[in-house]
Amino acid sequence: MPIASPVLRGAALALLAAALFGLSTPLVQRFGQGLGPFTTAALLYLGAALVAVFQRRGASIEAPLRRSDAPRLLAMVAAGAVLGPVALAWGLQRTSGASASLLLTLEAVFTALLAWRWYGETMDRRVVTAVLLLLAGGLLLVVDQGMTGVVQLSGLLAVAAATVAWGVDNTLSRGVADRDPGQVVLAKAALGAGATGLVAWLWGEAVPSAEAALALLAVGASGYGLSLRCYLLAQRQFGAARTGSVFAFAPFIGALGAFALGERSVSGLWLLGGALMVVGLVVHLLEDHAHGHDHEPLEHEHAHRHDDGHHDHRHDPLPAGTHSHWHRHVALHHAHPHVPDAHHQHRHRHRH
Repeated sequence: MPIASPVLRGAALALLAAALFGLSTPLVQRFGQGLGPFTTAALLYLGAALVAVFQRRGASIEAPLRRSDAPRLLAMVAAGAVLGPVALAWGLQRTSGASASLLLTLEAVFTALLAWRWYGETMDRRVVTAVLLLLAGGLLLVVDQGMTGVVQLSGLLAVAAATVAWGVDNTLSRGVADRDPGQVVLAKAALGAGATGLVAWLWGEAVPSAEAALALLAVGASGYGLSLRCYLLAQRQFGAARTGSVFAFAPFIGALGAFALGERSVSGLWLLGGALMVVGLVVHLLEDHAHGHDHEPLEHEHAHRHDDGHHDHRHDPLPAGTHSHWHRHVALHHAHPHVPDAHHQHRHRHRH
């Protein structure tokens, strides 16, 4: 399979997003000790907002957010920038960083199921197998942590609630994946930081030290800002379900980060769970979904090029690289490898 395939492009972006977010979990557990959950969430998303300011691309390259996106964006903020990080921060105060990291595997399951139900994304045998391998690996890792006796049920339930919130957020974000990712990250992060910061102030949570505040800002910039940008770009290439399941590798990366920070709980089950997750990721990378399919007439705006087989409208002169404008697609029937991106959201009668 060529390196330029949408599967490998999407998987690489999703894996980078997973690495950045996965490493953030044990760091939040370390630097958030003694802080209120709303304060922690506010600092994380303030860091994400600050880095998003420098990620903006020109209006001629990316499609801007529109007024019609506001309801979806507000729902994303409520689920992903308020409920998710607050529940995670609260849970991290009551369980180990490795345990919390590993339980985040459930996020991929909720994302895949919601993408299947809301967007009709195909779930062929290979994708289902990859999701099940990732889920089985994550569950083995959680069982392993539970056998050590360091897991508290309340903390794990809070982390599980965060995975539900982020699963909803991930699925909602598919609707703005073709918008300027810098704008999306900035809007979501700024609104999330403002909302959680206001609640933290009204609730009278403790003011963090300068060291803790700077550390959480940095973690937010990489693990929430840069990670979200990569996640949105992966959804653009790869679809919501596949991005979510590759992103499920984040818990394993987070567990490795916790181990590097001093947690010593590696066992046979831990290694087996990690191996299952690696196999699940490889199954995704080997996906090759191709069949004859129809493209209905479509009008929309998003960043695109004219060498991808789907954008043959005329320009005078023809732009050399990526650009964005409102354009129309005519009806087309062809066959080629594809994934559930903005141009391939057709239904499947059979599994391929």
